[in-house]
Amino acid sequence: MAFSAGGSSGGVMAEINVTPLVDVMLVLLIIFMITAPLAAHKIKVELPIASLERPPEDAASQPITLTVKDTGDLFWNDEPITEATMIAQLRVAAQRQPQPEVQIRADKDTEYQVIQTVMSDAKSAQIVKLGFITQAHGTGSN
Repeated sequence: MAFSAGGSSGGVMAEINVTPLVDVMLVLLIIFMITAPLAAHKIKVELPIASLERPPEDAASQPITLTVKDTGDLFWNDEPITEATMIAQLRVAAQRQPQPEVQIRADKDTEYQVIQTVMSDAKSAQIVKLGFITQAHGTGSN
């Protein structure tokens, strides 16, 4: 129902009547609420169950830690190593099944060129899994 603001002009009212719009929107809402569950395809998937226990790891799948000091010294699982020996051991590790992950731990002051060389050597030895060991923010020693 429309009311005029007063006056005797009797002209056309310039206000929009929103009642029909609200009615249409409510009908569309009800239609979508009914049809949406019918349109969703439900595929049964058996999801894995999360566990906090780690599966037992054998010696073959233990990760390899390559430490790079800021002086350029290399360490294979905390044992000093030369670059030529590292390349040979990376090739041997790449042939193992399952292939172990190589984790690079580098000094924060190590030049990127040295780290890039180690990464390039690992790639040329066909190492698939390569990661970096970092320190959590705020846990460094002063």
